[in-house]
Amino acid sequence: MAPFPPSPAPRFSVEVYQNEYLPVGGREVNAIITVTSAGGGTAGGPGTAEGPGAVGILGAAAGLGTAGGPGTAAGPGPMGGPGAAAGSGASGGSGAVEGPGAAGGTPIPGPPIPGPALAPGPRQDVPGGSGRCGASSGAAVVIMVDCSGSMGYPPTKMRHARDATAAAIDTVRDGVAFAVVAGTHKAVEVFPGGGRLATADPLTRARAKEALRGLSPGGGTAIGSWLLLADQLLGSADAAIRHGILLTDGRNEHEEPERLRAVLDACAGRFTCDARGVGTDWEVEEVTGIASALLGTADIVADPAGLRADFTRMTKAAMGKEIADVSLRLWTPKGAEVVYVKQVAPAVEDLTARRVEAGPRAGDYPTGSWGEESRDYHVCVRVPAAETGREMLAARISLVQPPPGGVGSPPSPLAQGLVRAVWTDDLAASTAMNPQVAHYTGQAELAQAIQAGMNARKSGNAEQATAKLGRAVQLATASGNEDTAKLLAKVVDVVDAAAGTVRLKAKVAEADEMTLETRSTKTVRVKK
Repeated sequence: MAPFPPSPAPRFSVEVYQNEYLPVGGREVNAIITVTSAGGGTAGGPGTAEGPGAVGILGAAAGLGTAGGPGTAAGPGPMGGPGAAAGSGASGGSGAVEGPGAAGGTPIPGPPIPGPALAPGPRQDVPGGSGRCGASSGAAVVIMVDCSGSMGYPPTKMRHARDATAAAIDTVRDGVAFAVVAGTHKAVEVFPGGGRLATADPLTRARAKEALRGLSPGGGTAIGSWLLLADQLLGSADAAIRHGILLTDGRNEHEEPERLRAVLDACAGRFTCDARGVGTDWEVEEVTGIASALLGTADIVADPAGLRADFTRMTKAAMGKEIADVSLRLWTPKGAEVVYVKQVAPAVEDLTARRVEAGPRAGDYPTGSWGEESRDYHVCVRVPAAETGREMLAARISLVQPPPGGVGSPPSPLAQGLVRAVWTDDLAASTAMNPQVAHYTGQAELAQAIQAGMNARKSGNAEQATAKLGRAVQLATASGNEDTAKLLAKVVDVVDAAAGTVRLKAKVAEADEMTLETRSTKTVRVKK
């Protein structure tokens, strides 16, 4: 473990858990990397450990120099790829971003995403507000509320959504820039309007909650347009931590899947987003995909009455973040290759494909924003084989953050740890599996087994579904993942948990099925 000197931001530490011994000819090195941040400032209060993807982490990747070596600017340039376009202002002076299909219409491809719409804008004064947006807030949040026609059934759903949004507004701390967006087949600013964010204080919070009375159901669903407007609004704030909260109750029917993907690709690294599905008429893959792409959390709120508590928790977690754009930098020696980099706690999220080159033999993987929390990562590296008695540095892990404004010399690592490889002819030493590596290998398999089992169940392959879900029960029981075991028990009848013997239930509530799928990547930490 190698902690670095304290600063106003959280202090990071890295711990490496591995069996460094390899047999003669062995090449694959596995290590669990525990990253902990603690002792930061009080802005936003205590943080909570949030995972990526299905229960995701927040933040963005940024290219910097190699750990301990000369810096090179290796981050990606401005995003301006294909996708959705910005539209004109709506009635009353509020801005809007148009979706590609009208309510009740057929999804059609949208025009290209304009570069300027995704570029950070200048700080703006807020009309009717009592402060300047982004002057010293350090954080900005946009709440996106589904107002499509389906939110009117049952009638209480929209009321619960308004109450939940009001609770989130109450949780936004003073000085944070915020806005509320209504989402249908287009995105419309609800508060404060004019393409700007308000600065939270008692007055602006009261005005925002008053504006929520105008939320009413009607129209289609084009989530990409909501995210584009959120990006424009967040880009107007002088805030390091930019976060979105998105609520939907239905499928993204008025937008082509490719369009939503293009928007997510463009927004990735610009802000983070928690996504929630209310009821049971939405697509699990859409909601979890949004959270995964934007390094946020995803969950189901089957009963709309639970939205208020969930929104309060989400906003508190966002307010607890104190340092943004942290990346895990992995350096490997000549001849070595990275097999994968995964977050494994508090949820499984494969970061391998998100690598951004950061100099010779180094790459950055996004971990996002941090408060006081701890997360675990599984790193697998393949090194050149060596003879007995040889030892080498298989990888160096560093936590890095981009310099302010993206200019200047890259800062020193926030923390770093070393992964070793030692070749031995001691069979007992080389075949022993590190407990942390074994545990998280099982947790990753658990998530895969659930997803494969549920897909087989949907396709009518009862034999495969039984085998996969039985294996999931076995893994959940062995690892002490009680929450997942309870969710599995709502989908299968458990005959012998230890052996993984189960029977598929004849009838399963849709909410139970969706809850298991949405939370399948949640993990428990290894018992030390």
